[in-house]
Amino acid sequence: MDLRKVKTLIDLVQQSDITELEITEGEEKVRISRGGMVAHAPAGAPMVYPVPAMQPVPGVLTNPAGAAAVAAEDVAEQVKGHVLKSPMVGTFYRASSPGAKPFVDVGQTVKAEDHVCIIEAMKLLNEIEAGAAGIVKEILVENGQPVEYGQPLMIIG
Repeated sequence: MDLRKVKTLIDLVQQSDITELEITEGEEKVRISRGGMVAHAPAGAPMVYPVPAMQPVPGVLTNPAGAAAVAAEDVAEQVKGHVLKSPMVGTFYRASSPGAKPFVDVGQTVKAEDHVCIIEAMKLLNEIEAGAAGIVKEILVENGQPVEYGQPLMIIG
């Protein structure tokens, strides 16, 4: 199952009164539950992803995804165009391998379905599409830099 789908499901559980959600796609099964992990599960049982309780800690930002969303809004206000945001937490790469030509450069025209970067998450390389047609106005992240969910990556106008 795609990591973006799992993240979306976790967000759904966090934002609602649902205490448990189970989704099956073919032979893959994911169960997301509030309140902790299952103490023991029989062989072949689905993975359980607990939704952590948000506890405020003095001096610590408790919602980094929310902070990234606010930053994305700030960027959108400053620059006209589509702000491509990270769909997941991971490491940003401009090219498919070290030494390879970058997917896009500033000033390059892209289509909505063009791959513009890669985000590595849990040893998986996820190709990220532009999401809008236009010209790459700015690349906001350095190659190899860690990114958060919702963090602005590029501006396409």
